[in-house]
Amino acid sequence: MTTPVVSIAYHSGFGHTAVLAEAVRDGAVAAGATVHLVKVDEITEAEWELLDASDAIVFGSPTYMGTASGAFHAFAEASSQRWFTRAWQDKIAAGFTNSASKSGDKLHTLQFFTVLAAQHGMHWVSLNLLPGWKSSTGSENDINRLGFFLGAAAQSNDDQGPEGVHKADIATADHLGRRVAEQARVQIAGRAAVAAV
Repeated sequence: MTTPVVSIAYHSGFGHTAVLAEAVRDGAVAAGATVHLVKVDEITEAEWELLDASDAIVFGSPTYMGTASGAFHAFAEASSQRWFTRAWQDKIAAGFTNSASKSGDKLHTLQFFTVLAAQHGMHWVSLNLLPGWKSSTGSENDINRLGFFLGAAAQSNDDQGPEGVHKADIATADHLGRRVAEQARVQIAGRAAVAAV
């Protein structure tokens, strides 16, 4: 069985998003993937090549002023060199984000990631979790407690550091990593089956 290669391309301004990136990594590793963490504000040419060689790329950024951070936008613009050569075409893509408020317009950041993935011709993988914390018997400790579908979304208090990232949000990011690794494995197997016909 082929081991999927998953890269997590992320920016973290104050460390909260890095905690989520590590949770995505842990989930993907648990599902049998080889995983690379790539800090997009420090990206090297070797790391660009890692992204090119990956089966899946997961985008991550805090949500600042209703969109991804400036550092992530700079990375997205720089990825146009890959767009010209279609280097990321048909790879799996997914995303996660964090902000201090429950909403914070995080959906816009996830939508930005989906458009970036679509421009590259990638296949978007959703969270595939029903929303938690939506009934009288639910709680803030439910997985997907913020009720996002497009990707993993987290809320971290702005007066706490990375240690304050909510455990349910970490579990949600872990779930996303597992799902991405599983979908990458399905895609690899599908390509192999088609090639064998």
